[in-house]
Amino acid sequence: MSEDALLHGLFEAVPDALVVVDGSGRIVQANRQAERLFGYPQGGLNEIAVEQLIPEDARERHHAHRAGYMARPHVRPMGVTGQSLIGQRLDGTKFPVEIALSPIDSDQGPRYLASVRDISESQRARQALVRARYDALAARIGQLALEAQDESAVVDHVPALLAAALDAQIVAVVFVSTDRQTVETRASIGLDGTDAGDGSLARFDESILLELIAKGETLVVDDLQGAAAAASGFPISAAREGSGVLLPLSDRGWAMGALLVMSEKSRHFDHDALHLLQSVANLIAAFVQRRRTEEQLAHSQRLDAVGQLTGGIAHDFNNLLTVISGSLQLLEMECEDKPDASEIIASALRSVGRGAELTGKLLAFARRQRLMPHAVDTSALLRDLELMLKRTLGESIRLQVHCDDDLPAAYVDPTQLDAALVNLALNARDAMPRGGEIIIEARAHHNGDQAIPGELAIGRYVRISVTDTGRGMGPDTLARAMEPFFTTKEAGRGSGLGLSMVYGFAKQSGGHLRIESALGYGTRVDLFVPSAQANATAAAPANAVRIEGKGETVLVVEDDEAVRNIAVAFLRSFGYQVLAVGSAEAALSRLASDESIRILFSDVMLGEGMNGKELALAARALRPDLPVLLTSGYETQSVGEKDAPADSFELLRKPYRREQLMAAVGRVLDPREQAPPAAQ
Repeated sequence: MSEDALLHGLFEAVPDALVVVDGSGRIVQANRQAERLFGYPQGGLNEIAVEQLIPEDARERHHAHRAGYMARPHVRPMGVTGQSLIGQRLDGTKFPVEIALSPIDSDQGPRYLASVRDISESQRARQALVRARYDALAARIGQLALEAQDESAVVDHVPALLAAALDAQIVAVVFVSTDRQTVETRASIGLDGTDAGDGSLARFDESILLELIAKGETLVVDDLQGAAAAASGFPISAAREGSGVLLPLSDRGWAMGALLVMSEKSRHFDHDALHLLQSVANLIAAFVQRRRTEEQLAHSQRLDAVGQLTGGIAHDFNNLLTVISGSLQLLEMECEDKPDASEIIASALRSVGRGAELTGKLLAFARRQRLMPHAVDTSALLRDLELMLKRTLGESIRLQVHCDDDLPAAYVDPTQLDAALVNLALNARDAMPRGGEIIIEARAHHNGDQAIPGELAIGRYVRISVTDTGRGMGPDTLARAMEPFFTTKEAGRGSGLGLSMVYGFAKQSGGHLRIESALGYGTRVDLFVPSAQANATAAAPANAVRIEGKGETVLVVEDDEAVRNIAVAFLRSFGYQVLAVGSAEAALSRLASDESIRILFSDVMLGEGMNGKELALAARALRPDLPVLLTSGYETQSVGEKDAPADSFELLRKPYRREQLMAAVGRVLDPREQAPPAAQ
């Protein structure tokens, strides 16, 4: 057998596809394995450009690589680079290949032998292993999320795990601030001096990053130095080749942050890598969302529990104050001709008044005060408030008040709203001991998104924001800011009830309170109250006319004997006949047997059995025209109790002055004598 025949036999016997290419890139010889691999008929590969065997979108790049190889030819075995190429058959189907190259000297000039191997099966096996490794990593991160007590226990581990699994130089988890103006890097590798692999530094372009996160779309850039990268504006400012991915961390329809990954290799992130990254981004988002919801729920439950406790304390304390105040007022009557004693009594009564203010704040936090909401011109209220605050805050504080031109009316208790805004303004002033600026803004707010438990329900609101340029609060302080009795002020400068009172008022009004603050950057408090409906009308407070009694019989119902004795003494001092009992059952028995009773005066909280509201309804069932006056230092709604009965009886707040009790009794006895002001 001749040498040429032997070489031809070996050329055909090799199991790999072999093609010989000339210096112009045309195939001058191919074996049958090559023809079968690429789907060509016998002799069909001869004289075609080798680029015909690869996909069209890769031909220009391959031509450049081929020219470089031919300029510096060398033997290159299969698998050295660790990368596979894509081949294309005559029918257009694509498949992965590995290629080994060898230069050949011939009489016709330089030739280049390419040995081509179909690696579809081996690549599938490798992909299966890669996917298994990726699935294991996603499962590990999921396990971390199940076992974690806080966000950092999961988020802090993600960059290193992904960097190792994907051979990525930069991985970062970032979150957007609540005002969506800044970005916080929660955990990263390869940023700002952390190990980026080559010692260089990479940083975010924050404005571009915020813009991309706001879009809420996944961004994949295969070539960071290409035109696509320039058009997309990838937010990492490292001047290097490579590829990058940005995946938003979604929270109920908006992006709360992003997962960013960058490699020094172009086209580094294939389908499997992107699937892993999306799975990890979803895990992080779900975990953070769950933790934040749990924290909000726990915070709300904690405040509700403290609210119930403080409400109960307020009830007992108000009864004590009623006894102290009543006793002092009776002494005041006895000591009218003793100036020294009168001054001491007056001082004690002022202290009782301060105690009543304190319990009022507790009740506001506990949401147990009775509100009198109606349509309020918010712009007018803020104008009046501005005049008062400019005199109160001091010359070192610059106050600005802004209202939208089309600001709707708020449906709220104006007295409590005014007190809440004064509290917020004074808190802001105290946070700026060297002076600063307070901005109060009011605008319409429509919450049309999905309601978050414990926060703002879907609906229309008036949002009043109080912003200061003070020292701000750290995360620990911010987390406790609305708890009663928590204060950072020195002893004697604050009760710690200001923000808690505003929070309770907001929640009881059907709104919400939101605080944003950071150390060194001031504080912003957003107070949301419901917008008034078209049929909302102002409640008209009654004016007192009648004070002295005319011998009418008053039935007093109070389970606390000391408080009951004070009420009896007050009523008798103004000319009323008084019958006193300690329970609702005894009161109904008296009403059924004594027609001389002209008015029922009852505490709301009566211990076991019926409460005061239920007693009032039962009394009205016996005697429909019976005037009823209720009193309370604490209110709570019974299970199944409707709202309407609670609003049909006048309520006198404990502790009360003698004159307040007499005026209230006069109003319910002779409502026609009153001259209510016109509805606002």
